Amino acid sequence: MFMNLIPKAPKPYILLLPLFGMVLFVFLYIIAAIKYPGGSWVMPQQNGFSFWNNYLCDLLDHDAINGELNNARYFARTSLGVLCLSLILLWNYLPNLFKGKSLNKKIMWLSGIAALVATSFLSSGTHDRTVHIAGFFAVVAFLTCFVELLRAKHVKLLVFGVGCLIIFLVNYYIYETGSYIRLLPIIQKITFISFIIWFVMLDIFIYRKLKMDFAKKLEHS
Repeated sequence: MFMNLIPKAPKPYILLLPLFGMVLFVFLYIIAAIKYPGGSWVMPQQNGFSFWNNYLCDLLDHDAINGELNNARYFARTSLGVLCLSLILLWNYLPNLFKGKSLNKKIMWLSGIAALVATSFLSSGTHDRTVHIAGFFAVVAFLTCFVELLRAKHVKLLVFGVGCLIIFLVNYYIYETGSYIRLLPIIQKITFISFIIWFVMLDIFIYRKLKMDFAKKLEHS
């Protein structure tokens, strides 16, 4: 059933859209950070956004931690929407990177889409619940993706992805337990940057594969 939902390989240029979306996400989030009024949980009255003390989610809230209206939220929420849509597009076509049909590929595809849809609700006022739901589906998506990467012998993508997951789990452990909580804003950003790099690597890899496959079809046509 699910195999019929997984789309066939698109034209290669479609995979350039997620790359553009990820670049736009970074650009919009930088603007949001510049416009953030101020305040963090460590220093409530600080001016502006602190790389060391603020969480990325602080930019999504209606009010800044210092009590002022957070006009940066428009840029932050737009950037989150752009990122989720971009990664949904990427993950939607990810199964085309791997050969054959398998239950693992179906689970990878479905859980990845579910994780990204859940993540898009981070600014809806249900932050903790959203993190738990998105985190669960994300771990399933990553583990099943790693299985496919291992089978296909894409070692570099596999090793980098496993590294990202380890950082993610450290981030989640601190978030749940409160241990080393002062380090969490930094670890959160390291986690985000690591995953963005991994997604870019995946996207470029799929783009090149589709481009080669497309060229071979033209040769035989």
